[in-house]
Amino acid sequence: MSSFRLGVVVNPWAGIGGATALKGSDGLAVRSEALARGAEPRAPGRMTRTLTGLAPEGLTVLTWAGAMGEDAATAAGLASTILGAAEGESTGADTQRAVRALVEAGIDLLLFAGGDGTARDVASALEDLRDPPLVLGVPAGVKMHSGVFAVTPEGAAEVITGLRSGALITRCEGEVRDIDEAAFREGVVKTRFYGALAVPGAPRWVQATKISGREQEPLVLEEIAADIAARMDRSGDTLWVLGPGSTTAAIAAHLGAEKTLLGVDVFQHGACIAEDVTAEALLALCEGKTVALVVTAISGQGHIFGRGNQQLSPAFLRRLAPDQWHIVATRSKLLTLEGRPLQVDTGDPALDRALSGYRPVITGFEDEVVYAVGAG
Repeated sequence: MSSFRLGVVVNPWAGIGGATALKGSDGLAVRSEALARGAEPRAPGRMTRTLTGLAPEGLTVLTWAGAMGEDAATAAGLASTILGAAEGESTGADTQRAVRALVEAGIDLLLFAGGDGTARDVASALEDLRDPPLVLGVPAGVKMHSGVFAVTPEGAAEVITGLRSGALITRCEGEVRDIDEAAFREGVVKTRFYGALAVPGAPRWVQATKISGREQEPLVLEEIAADIAARMDRSGDTLWVLGPGSTTAAIAAHLGAEKTLLGVDVFQHGACIAEDVTAEALLALCEGKTVALVVTAISGQGHIFGRGNQQLSPAFLRRLAPDQWHIVATRSKLLTLEGRPLQVDTGDPALDRALSGYRPVITGFEDEVVYAVGAG
């Protein structure tokens, strides 16, 4: 099981107005009234239920002090690294500060406990990021209209366990929606769209193949190629570097070009501008340019860097932000790995660690799964 960095945030006030018939938990006045009516916080306990279902081996928990995460981790028997604390009573601003700090520290998934209001705070904290992490909500609020929550706390643990074990978990877009609580208390339901988060979807595909059989690889390769071509169309003057392999060759064929099967080619505006480049030539060509990289995995081995594509040197790879390199592979190819991570072996151990983590893999047109990338 690969190392997994889990960011944990709890809105301790989420759901406190439910049992006391206050129709929500937004606002200090509502919280005070809920406490006066005998309500008790429920979100920390629901987060504990999720964390209790996770194997501790290889798990790093990063969180916020006290009721915003630390208490839930401790109750679940998990050690945690505390990155900060609420400034007095926990508020939405504290949630946003915690989310930003966790992302800056580097996490594979952000797990939060709360309701729609908490989801709004999370979305607000992540809205300006180029490469936001996966997010999953532990349902703990009164109202949960957003499509970012697991069905139960235990369900959240199952999704995380699937991610860690190499199951093909689709990367989806989940809407964040919230209602007007004041109107709701008057019997009027008004929902509003507040953005979207990248969330892990249910792994339905494997079960479906037992009914319909294996992927039709030529069709899937064409879908992958169409997805990359669409990204190229939107990228302006960006240089697109295609690594070796039959999957990247299918992308070139879709563009009407012939790819160097065992080499690295460079495309711009959908046309090949440099064939079979060396590591030195690639660095020179990309100097001062915006660059995107597409790589695929070696069948059976799973290597994406360091096997057959040494033209993609550490010096080149260090220039790329996380959202500037893309992995493409059919789901069938990923399944042959039997849960083993995709491998990086660039010759630079520090870079290998930086490239590792849980990454989206493009498996079709506008279709991605999340899969582990590891060093060694």
